[in-house]
Amino acid sequence: MANIKDISRRIKSVKNTRKTTKAMEMVAGARLRRAQARIESLRPYAERMFELMQDVSRVTEHTSQFPLLEVREEIKTVAVVMLTGDRGLAGAFNSNIIRHGLLLAEEMEAQGRDVVWYIVGKKGVGTMRFRGFKAKESIQGITDRPKYTDASDIAHRIVTAYIAGEVDQVHLIYNHFKSAVEQKVTEQILLPLGMELVESAPVPEEERKLQGDFIYEPASEAILAELLPSYVDTGIYRALLESTASEHGARMTAMRNASENAEEMVDKLTLEMNKARQAAITQEILEVVGGAEALS
Repeated sequence: MANIKDISRRIKSVKNTRKTTKAMEMVAGARLRRAQARIESLRPYAERMFELMQDVSRVTEHTSQFPLLEVREEIKTVAVVMLTGDRGLAGAFNSNIIRHGLLLAEEMEAQGRDVVWYIVGKKGVGTMRFRGFKAKESIQGITDRPKYTDASDIAHRIVTAYIAGEVDQVHLIYNHFKSAVEQKVTEQILLPLGMELVESAPVPEEERKLQGDFIYEPASEAILAELLPSYVDTGIYRALLESTASEHGARMTAMRNASENAEEMVDKLTLEMNKARQAAITQEILEVVGGAEALS
């Protein structure tokens, strides 16, 4: 059995760790509230933009003139965009994204398609580099509080590669925020947009007549040309905000669990120290009694 001094030192160390995890839990909770407010305010805007794009695309006769709507018959190269965090201590937040991305890459390669990586977050970049994967684009230092300009920069790189024919399809992988204790790994085909817009459900006759009453100024083609790039920007920005909120929620939960485990360990070590102290006292009593008997 360990001596009392060693157990006391361990208790002090665990208590210091518990203070750290408690503080990190509080910080993550404060950041989560801000991130949650941002994503909840953006969701209605992103959903309404998608509905507007659907309406405009349905009345646009020649959608084939837009490269971002082009669904290519042969897919040779697939871009995988993974959104991870810049910091750890968030449970399985980062590892779930990386695992999903690797499984997707195996599936694409099994179909004879090449995979190029766009990785956001230091954890994803470091892990993929350690595994021997080379990223086409690595973006770091933006996940704690992403800006719209960050999303626009990422979207510009992806759209440029898609229009140039360097990639034929773009998959976006991120954690969708549901609550502080639940984040869902989500995979979305970001490009081509035509898979969502052009191939959407047919419009009922009554709704088609209603849409015919609208006059678009400028023409629907001009509106769609402006909306398509903006929608890609907004889609990536929304994913970044979802990922940020998920990361803070995962970290808060992980630190809460760590604090609870530390408390249990302190209780266990305190009980062990009390047993050791009791054993030491009993031993001293036995020595005193034995000495008294020897003198008598």
